[in-house]
Parts: sequence; structure tokens; C-alpha cells
Amino acid sequence: MNIELTNLTNVECREDDLVSVAQHAMQAMGLHEECELSISLVDEVEMSALHVRWMDEPGATDVLSFPMDEVKPNSSSQGAGMLGDIILCPDFAARQAEKLGHGLQQELELLTVHGVLHLLGFDHRQPEEKEIMFGLQEKFLQEWRASR
Repeated sequence: MNIELTNLTNVECREDDLVSVAQHAMQAMGLHEECELSISLVDEVEMSALHVRWMDEPGATDVLSFPMDEVKPNSSSQGAGMLGDIILCPDFAARQAEKLGHGLQQELELLTVHGVLHLLGFDHRQPEEKEIMFGLQEKFLQEWRASR
């Protein structure tokens, strides 16, 4: 997997772990070993601008996902492709993590897996979709943490 991470914030996090958890999720979903992904960490001003521009919703959010080549799960035989871009907002995520009672790093790892699943077409608007997506998200995080 070719995963590029760019941190455009002053927030320090274990960037290698974000790359690693994304790679785990991509492998678990059966993507080609040369599949590409971009992860960017941005501040709330940038995230707000992206949120308005692409989702027509005001204010910052925790994660945005922008798919590229319509890569699908279990597509390793179809060759490499550009999965897309995941944009994370650490400042927003830090407040969310505090409310949930865990640390920023844990929240960023969760949001990274969440973003990968969105890029693969998963959603959580309907209860049954949410159950599937959040189940995969938790499974991948548990597997990844157990392997460390």
C-alpha cells in the first residue's frame, strides 16, 4: 500500500500509526497491495472551508473522505488504484475524544479507519448501514491493536 500522510497542523500525533491502521483496514478489505491513499491533517479553518465547499454544511467536522478510482472491497485482482483522500481535523477530533473519554490518538485512528470505509462506499445514514460500517470499524481497530 502506498499511503502518504501530510500533517498541515501543529498537532503532534503518531503519524506512523495512522498510516499503519489505514494499511491494515485496506488489507482487511482485500485491496491491491499497490493501492494508494492520501491522508491530510488540517486545521479547523481549512476543514470548515472543505466542509462548506464539498458537503454544503457549515463549520468544521472530524473527517471527510473523497474517493477517487471507485476502488471496491476485495478488488486486489483488479489491480492498483487511487482509493482517495482522507482529511482529518485533529482540533475537532480532540474535543470529540474528550467527550468520549479517550485520547486524541485513539480518535484519529478510529477516524482514519472510518475514512477508509467511506472511501470504499460504506455509509451510516441508515441503522443497518451503520451497524455494518461501525462493526467493521471496530473489528479492524481491535485486530490492528492486537497485532502491535
